[in-house]
Amino acid sequence: MKNSQTEKNKLSLIGSISLGTGVMIGAGIFVLMGQIAELVGDLFPIVFVAGAIVVGFSSYSYVKFSNAFPSSGGVVKFLNKSYGPGTTTGVFSLLMYVSMVVSESLVAGTFGAYTLRLFPDSFSGYASILGVLLLVTAYIINILGNKVIGATATFTAIIKVAGIALLAVAGLIVSGIADIKGDYIAKNAAELPQSFGFIAALALAILAYKGFTTITNQGGDIVNPHKNVRRSIIISIVICTFIYVTLALSVAGGLSIPEIIEAKDYALAAAAKPVFGVWGSWITILLAIIATFSGVIASVFSSSRLLGMLSSMKQVPSLKRMGNFKNPALIFTVTLAILLTMLLNLTRIASIGAIFYLIMDIAIHWGLFKHLRKEVKFQPAIPLIAIVMDVAILSAFLYIKYLSDPLILIVAAIGIVLIFIAERLFMASHTNVNGEMAMGMEDEADAEK
Repeated sequence: MKNSQTEKNKLSLIGSISLGTGVMIGAGIFVLMGQIAELVGDLFPIVFVAGAIVVGFSSYSYVKFSNAFPSSGGVVKFLNKSYGPGTTTGVFSLLMYVSMVVSESLVAGTFGAYTLRLFPDSFSGYASILGVLLLVTAYIINILGNKVIGATATFTAIIKVAGIALLAVAGLIVSGIADIKGDYIAKNAAELPQSFGFIAALALAILAYKGFTTITNQGGDIVNPHKNVRRSIIISIVICTFIYVTLALSVAGGLSIPEIIEAKDYALAAAAKPVFGVWGSWITILLAIIATFSGVIASVFSSSRLLGMLSSMKQVPSLKRMGNFKNPALIFTVTLAILLTMLLNLTRIASIGAIFYLIMDIAIHWGLFKHLRKEVKFQPAIPLIAIVMDVAILSAFLYIKYLSDPLILIVAAIGIVLIFIAERLFMASHTNVNGEMAMGMEDEADAEK
């Protein structure tokens, strides 16, 4: 009877796709579009196409992992299978976890930026407060259980996907397809080849798609995970690619590059106004609110599952020490996201998230290629291609940020060093004189209580 009840409470394929697109279609189209245009000018629609190709290669490893080891720990389980329990798995898992929390902060900040477009400019300083309120709301919905989460995600996903797709297609019809000349030179990068900025922009485009990785954290929460996790990843990427590219073309036709850059935190609303008038701007803001709302709910769900798995594997301190709170992983995740939302601006949040994600992504592909050939059936060339792409994109992005905003590199480096030191010290705390770690893998279900 208990097993039957548990099965009924699991996510359906549609619910899983809704959560996946919920994470992906959030800040990606509402904030990152302006940031990408700042790097490559009118080439930014092409960047989303190229980003989809890169993510297509990248998703291959996650699909193979999910088929072989479906788990609510997702990336943590994959890294553990590749590198074994210990510091390496812990560090890369925490990079993924932090990148997910950073994404939540990005989406929450986007929610605040767009919501404030409904109010006079004198309220512009309240964006972070609105973001915090959204994160608190996401916490409340997440503690209500999988059925409520799935239903909420499905309802909001249908509205936003249909609404944004309609807005994009209508905008494209009215404004037409803009001429793509590719003559924009990024600020502080005049001495660099134009292709360099394009490759760096891919880091942000990938961040707009990276939500597909959160689907891997649904292994223990979705019906028939061996098939449905793979299906959810593929379908979510296809849906988002269509929406991103169509919308980018629509924005390019409605605004000049200087206008897109000036309104980069709310570029989509600015693009809708000259095409549809004031109503277009209002509808866009409403869709942005719905999209970011569902995006935060879905991301909080996945990232808290990942942290719960890390705790059960003793890769981080036990979350049970937080007392008798229901779902301490969820509380910790939302608290960290609130702090980031209050401390960082949207551009820096996006950049740090992209850096952490790409480093972790390289570790996933290398782990599959190097350590799991006997356990997982796959084409070795594909993860190698994904690694080459990631390294090239990360290198270009780091150099662009070194020229334009070196503080981002300092913050990212400090974050990585702190994660490594903390993880190494924690591993040492339960390593015996023979160098053996008492990991004591607990049941996944216990980790999510």
